[in-house]
Amino acid sequence: MSAIGPDPEARRAFILANTRLQAPPHTPELPLHLADEVTPIWRMTEEELGAIGLPPPFWAFAWAGGQALARYILDQPETVAGLGVVDFATGSGIVAIAAAKAGAASVLAADIDPFCAAAVALNAEANGVRLGFTDADLLDAAPPAVALILAADICYEQPLADRVMAWLGAARAAGARVLIGDPGRSYFPRSGLVQLAEYRVPTTRELEDVEVKRTAVWAIP
Repeated sequence: MSAIGPDPEARRAFILANTRLQAPPHTPELPLHLADEVTPIWRMTEEELGAIGLPPPFWAFAWAGGQALARYILDQPETVAGLGVVDFATGSGIVAIAAAKAGAASVLAADIDPFCAAAVALNAEANGVRLGFTDADLLDAAPPAVALILAADICYEQPLADRVMAWLGAARAAGARVLIGDPGRSYFPRSGLVQLAEYRVPTTRELEDVEVKRTAVWAIP
């Protein structure tokens, strides 16, 4: 039985108690409620949800791919200006927040993690932006009819990576522009994409295997 359950205020309180507002190194203008260590908050999240074997709480960290894609959007605001945007697997909301800051007409952040709604709301509030949010699994339906779909750090596991890339490919075929931030994950495709930018994103060995991660932003042509 979940200790928190679906109560948004309880999840908000959990996040506030177990993170601190801090500036990601590659996007310091976007303060986020982030954890300092993976293992403690991972264990606490499992306890609060009454489940063992959950994936890491991606919402509690600014991963390299998200920081790179957010940096690209902030530096090239014309990428999103005036457009309807979906941020797939939003996590902390860093990419969605960058899109809103850069002038997107609307931004829908999507994630199935039960804590993400609260995390994204807190982080949007910290940055003075308004975001839509959905916890629906977008992979269960055709891609939404929007101008731009953003995704970062989506290729940790092969079956999911294959499914996500196929869905993003369908979105591109339907007319959406698709941008992806990725630091060379094992299951990220090595062909069929166009590299738009590359960054050296400071990170920690708590999250990655190196302290500076070469990370790129890609487009599906």
